[in-house]
Amino acid sequence: MVAGRCGIAPIARFDASGFACRLAGEVKDYSAKDFVPKGYRKAVKVMARDTELAVGAAKLAAEDAGLVTRAQSGEGEVAPTTYPAERLGCHIGAGLMPAEASEMASAMVTAREPNPSPELLASTNGLTLRAWGTIGVGGESGALGGMNNLQPLWMLKYLPNMLACHVTIIHGAEGPSNTITCAEASGLLSLGESARVIERGAADVCFSGGAESKVNLMGLMRATLAGRVGATEGFDGPTVVRPYDPAAGGNVLGEAGGLLILEEREGALKRGARVYAEVAGFGAAHSGLPLIPPVDSAVATVNDGLELAIRAALADAGIGPDGVDAVVPQAAGIAALDALEAGALRAVFGARLSAIPLVTVTPLLGDCAAGNGGIMAALAAQCLKEQRLPARLHAGRCPGDLRGGASPSGACRLDTILVCSSSLGGQNAALLLKAAV
Repeated sequence: MVAGRCGIAPIARFDASGFACRLAGEVKDYSAKDFVPKGYRKAVKVMARDTELAVGAAKLAAEDAGLVTRAQSGEGEVAPTTYPAERLGCHIGAGLMPAEASEMASAMVTAREPNPSPELLASTNGLTLRAWGTIGVGGESGALGGMNNLQPLWMLKYLPNMLACHVTIIHGAEGPSNTITCAEASGLLSLGESARVIERGAADVCFSGGAESKVNLMGLMRATLAGRVGATEGFDGPTVVRPYDPAAGGNVLGEAGGLLILEEREGALKRGARVYAEVAGFGAAHSGLPLIPPVDSAVATVNDGLELAIRAALADAGIGPDGVDAVVPQAAGIAALDALEAGALRAVFGARLSAIPLVTVTPLLGDCAAGNGGIMAALAAQCLKEQRLPARLHAGRCPGDLRGGASPSGACRLDTILVCSSSLGGQNAALLLKAAV
């Protein structure tokens, strides 16, 4: 990000030629097998891509924090850990995980009518949704059909709580655990949940953040129908996503796992942990309408839920808008949604907004959905640690009162950073991070 290197490129995982959007931010050459204990590698077979990303992020987070968890114990061993299992929590934001097309297809081809008409044979080769759910191989009514031929453990791959499930098993996290499924706001909401759990004394440390991959056929279809992605013909990675540009054509999909270690302050300092930042405030609220384009600008010019979430986070931190040095916003690159987000930022910061740098992630990675929040919070923490802002990509026009245009990386005096996001369903979250003292 400091180098401004864009990760958006032509989709390689599947044939996207039937879609208008053919670019995405893909994680290359990655397998959770390289991030789990040797005795756990068989379990990777029942991990969806989202879970694999979360498992890898959890391992890297624990190592960076210097935490010893059950993952470091050899098979059959019980080695001492930094914290007792019951004091280690886990809160991970997850999305609606689409099944892999190959797994669905292997069962779908068996969903055939027993005696198809010539017309049905000609149009669908005998495949019907009726045969998928209600007709068995012998044609008896009421028997399970093609869906009964899904892999036996199919459901265990695609339940949203599987991300936290595998992370807690691997690391022996037996404290408070939760899965939050609120689309792009999921990661920040999970971080807020972890902070509250630690504040009330229910845990000493938590894995927290989110992970998701929509870089698959069903994910791209859903995003296309929801108006979240645009045509990419004539664009390359660095030019396609243009936050706050009124002429922006939409975002592209990405995939990411971003997990942080949240730890009770005194415990972290006592063990000499490397501290990046302090969680100073958190807020959440709901918008008055779902954020699904097109949004009628005559009905709403401000995302009221996002404004409320930001104001709640500021109040929780006990600081005013003048105390914020930078903002990491959603910056979706979807014109209608960006306009509502910009309206919320203007409502909170007023004329001072033009002096606050925006740290935009989507032009570099695409829309990583539930994976956004963890990445955004980690980026803010790193900015505070290094007292530096990353490079900002922008190939379009950005309103004059928003510092969101193209910019190189540079040193910057930073004490407090706001991270905020809305979501497809209208959930909003805001997190304030302060430089570690």
